[in-house]
Amino acid sequence: MLLVYAWCNYNYRPIRAKNLTWTTLIYCATVLWFIGNLVTNNHVRLVGVWSNCKLWILWFRVLFVYVFATMTIVRFYALDRVFNQKKPFTRRSSLVSGAVVIVFNVTYCLVNQLISSSLTLEYVPDMEACNITMAFRIAAISIQWLLWGACGVLIFRLRNIQSSFNEFRESVAIFLVIIGLLTETSVTNLYYQYYIFEKKRRIQKTYVDVVASVLVIWLFIGYPVYKSIFDRESYEQMWLERLAKDGPGNTYDCSNPQGTTAYAKMDENTDSGFNNSQVNYNGKGINSAYMNNHRPFGDDPFNIESGMSTHVPYNDNLLPMALRNNIHNPLLNSPSLFGGNYSNSHPDGRHVI
Repeated sequence: MLLVYAWCNYNYRPIRAKNLTWTTLIYCATVLWFIGNLVTNNHVRLVGVWSNCKLWILWFRVLFVYVFATMTIVRFYALDRVFNQKKPFTRRSSLVSGAVVIVFNVTYCLVNQLISSSLTLEYVPDMEACNITMAFRIAAISIQWLLWGACGVLIFRLRNIQSSFNEFRESVAIFLVIIGLLTETSVTNLYYQYYIFEKKRRIQKTYVDVVASVLVIWLFIGYPVYKSIFDRESYEQMWLERLAKDGPGNTYDCSNPQGTTAYAKMDENTDSGFNNSQVNYNGKGINSAYMNNHRPFGDDPFNIESGMSTHVPYNDNLLPMALRNNIHNPLLNSPSLFGGNYSNSHPDGRHVI
């Protein structure tokens, strides 16, 4: 319901900034992780198709636990790339990251699929249960600790992130939830090997997994969703003003000595995209094909410029130059802010680049 509401209100900019595509994919991983838990924790009778231990435990439980971790890493890496490295996280970056996630996780599962079942996990007909060897448990849990350790490094790098996005505090909360989950998983699997035969303990294990994974999703997008319901317009106005003060002005380096914007620097080939940009200096906003096609986060999280002329009031002068609605009036026949072209007067009095 949370994600459905978020997608229905995708144009609400504080929600839009949360990278809903990746968040949704992370949630899908938690659903498939839960399906794997049904077999791993013996919540269903393991007969027929359910007796295929490698399918349900390796390709559902283990695979999507890793997908959950690696996709969360990518989400934090995207923030690190934009806020710390000052580089765009484009659609291409997103696709490459997705490919890395798939290759890493599928390779791990394929290797374990080819290893003898006696060394990893196998079905025991007499007990109608899957026997998971200690070596497999240790290897699987160790990799989880390594993945979330890498995530912790990225979170540390985000410690100075701008307050308008609240990402550092949310990231720390997510990290603490996962560390608690990993600790519980390690203790349960290494010290209570046969917990699946204890109804109370296996229910507890599944319950902790579900609560922790869903809580992570709530920490990702819960606050802006809450604000959009109970404090919609005033929160968006405050968010925009705070963003203008401490966000893109530093993040995107929207003004620089050369007189071009950071959006211009994102075009690797040419600045000709600005030749088709029309700026209405007396109107309500910027209509730029370039700015629509070159976004720091591709189509997902930080499409802030696409809705700047909506009804929500805020102090436009606080915004970085590249995001303002009322840009300064350049002198006629002088270089404009947006490139090397010269501005010419239009019959209706506007300046056209």
